Amino acid sequence: MTEQITTWLTDMDGVLVHEESALPGAAEFIATLRQKQVPFQILTNNSIFTPRDLAARLRVSGIEVEEGSIWTSALATATFLADQIPGGSAYVIGEAGLTTALYERGYTLTDTDPDYVMLGETRTYSFSAITRAIRLVAAGARFIATNPDVTGPSAEGPLPATGSVAAMITAATGRKPYFVGKPNPVMIRTAMNRIEAHSEHTAMIGDRMDTDIVAGMEAGLRTYLVLTGSTKRADVEGYPFQPSAVHDGIADLIGLL
Repeated sequence: MTEQITTWLTDMDGVLVHEESALPGAAEFIATLRQKQVPFQILTNNSIFTPRDLAARLRVSGIEVEEGSIWTSALATATFLADQIPGGSAYVIGEAGLTTALYERGYTLTDTDPDYVMLGETRTYSFSAITRAIRLVAAGARFIATNPDVTGPSAEGPLPATGSVAAMITAATGRKPYFVGKPNPVMIRTAMNRIEAHSEHTAMIGDRMDTDIVAGMEAGLRTYLVLTGSTKRADVEGYPFQPSAVHDGIADLIGLL
């Protein structure tokens, strides 16, 4: 089946990079895809940064990639909203990655009677912004969030992330958000649409069973789990679904290209 793979999707953190360093084989894997002109997308649930920011970060680590090959939960969310209500409006809690993506899809950002309350990642959540979001959701605005991750990493330890703040808004309003990022297969399908990929010929590489692998599986892709990130080998058997294969790292997959 592997010889039928003609397009690739891969997670970023834990697969290609760890903090600011490229993981073994990552630069070679991406370079081989580019050299052979194999369509691919690098996926991330991080909605803080624009693709240009992320491409620059990868370049510093030694991985050369064009910004058009990076697909973020912010881009997926903006695409989803533009399909749902073209030219709509949103009250946004987030940073440049999210606001830029929405602007580029023709959205107006407002705190007055928006179509959506759009919750994304930010380094510093504002209590007043969360309060405004609660009041707008309670008044009837549709509630959307980029991803369900409840914590994010920092040098000092875990930080509250989108999922945690979404839970606060839900507790105050009784309204749950629609999460667009992984593990929602919408994130996978929008990335595939970008490169005109077909599920039967596409593979997903990830380091997390509960986001990357389940999303890839539900989208009908072949799935490769690498053990350089969150999920450890001993954890795999505990899940009710399994990846197509488990590898120590992305270097093991270069031979499939």
